[in-house]
Amino acid sequence: MFETKEKELELQSRSLQIVMPQYRMHTQLFDNAIADITGVDALKRLYDVTNHFVWMAGNMVNTRYWLANILGVEDQDPNNELFKDAKALDPNVNYPELNDLKQQWHRVSSQLYDALLKATDEELAAPFNFGMGVAFIEENKLNMVGMCLDRESYLLGQMGLMRRALGYEGMKYDMKDDINY
Repeated sequence: MFETKEKELELQSRSLQIVMPQYRMHTQLFDNAIADITGVDALKRLYDVTNHFVWMAGNMVNTRYWLANILGVEDQDPNNELFKDAKALDPNVNYPELNDLKQQWHRVSSQLYDALLKATDEELAAPFNFGMGVAFIEENKLNMVGMCLDRESYLLGQMGLMRRALGYEGMKYDMKDDINY
């Protein structure tokens, strides 16, 4: 159980207590990372070697859909073919707009939040092969939650750096009380 300003939430899993604040912070940092990015800048790459904002945002949305599906959410990523398995950026593809990805982000984030609240420690301990083959990482659903949050942290950092490289103000860490997932 943990406290928020709006209500007390009951987690079924004690294992998730430590990551739920990070999950909720990432939900909001996504908005902060893409704030004020113009449509033109959303597709800019540095030296044609970096990913652009749209690809990074789309990959984050896809990661949340993937985890949500693992935890039983049936809603599917409408852009799965563009982003699944961290598919490399294709400069010849027409990607969705940032605003569309933002709407999808909040849709899946709310659904995934509810699924995380309902997940039990037993369900999270269930084996789940994510193909890393690292001896010290047990491949189960709980560690998949951690890996997904790590991926989000990486992409948020990339977007924060890209903001500065394109002349935007640095990403803010402002949080909104009305986003409660």
